[in-house]
Amino acid sequence: MAHPFPFSAIVGQDEMKLALLIAAVDSSIGGVLVFGDRGTGKSTAVRALAALLPKMHVVVGCRYGCDPAEEILCVECKERRTHAPLKGHLTAVPVVDMPLGATEDRVVGALDLERALSRGEKAFEPGLLARAHRGFLYIDEVNLLEDHLVDLLIDVAASGENVVEREGLSVRHPARFVLVGSGNPEEGELRPQLLDRFGLSVDVKTPGDLVTRMQVVRRRDEFERNPIEFTHQWEKEEAKLRRRIVAARKRLKATIVPDATLEKAAQLCMRLGTDGLRAELTLIRAARALAAYESDESVDVQHLRRVALPALRHRLRRDPLDESGSDLRVERAITETFGS
Repeated sequence: MAHPFPFSAIVGQDEMKLALLIAAVDSSIGGVLVFGDRGTGKSTAVRALAALLPKMHVVVGCRYGCDPAEEILCVECKERRTHAPLKGHLTAVPVVDMPLGATEDRVVGALDLERALSRGEKAFEPGLLARAHRGFLYIDEVNLLEDHLVDLLIDVAASGENVVEREGLSVRHPARFVLVGSGNPEEGELRPQLLDRFGLSVDVKTPGDLVTRMQVVRRRDEFERNPIEFTHQWEKEEAKLRRRIVAARKRLKATIVPDATLEKAAQLCMRLGTDGLRAELTLIRAARALAAYESDESVDVQHLRRVALPALRHRLRRDPLDESGSDLRVERAITETFGS
């Protein structure tokens, strides 16, 4: 099995790393969209984070990765539970790549043709959404995804369930995952409906200073020449980060959002003119996850400041009278709302 690059060894790209850590603490935030230059570590960071996370409990023999401790189960696990308590085992958090050319059958699942032809049985063959349950679904060049797959992802992301009704089959199973999309904005824009489903959006750029570029190249070269030794060198940092994520998840529900902080979040979104209330909800959830990650008991303005840009930059309406970019508009609103 190939060793993923250690998450804690990634140089720079602090906004991307923070967004992924926040999504790991609270998966209900809605995933992360990463736009930027090629070769800036987007896919490396996603795989590194999945390898960093603690292993998860999965029902033995379950094709959908159900958690034996949860009430939300697939039909097969519900049937098993009527006969005996569900047994679980530990497995790595899945990272599933969704290729641009994937067919709908491959994504949602379809009739198992081999069993249909050899035994005459109608059986369901799970797709990529089933494999990604409780893990990460990673789509590179997400802005080039076909419209019918975009519609499908929007439905599943909203419901947390995949429903397949075709060829005489009627199957539904849980499909909750952290959706991570990456792409180059020069190759086309993302459809607004899918863009709105991403909780956080970050921009990554090629490092512009000599020292950082040298450090990136040096670490990558060391890793490729001896991945086992390089991974071993970062084990302590990885373990420390893993403990922080686990502790933050336990602390999340007890982390308080005072009314004063909620008011500031609403004022910021009103000043930016964001549609609906998803912006406020995401902003508060991201700030709460950040506070939990940093062992703070309550969310304050500083937490809002740090997550406002990734939570809001992709939710702004186009303003024909304001030619400044979305980042500048959000930063200006942050200063007007919170002070300099």
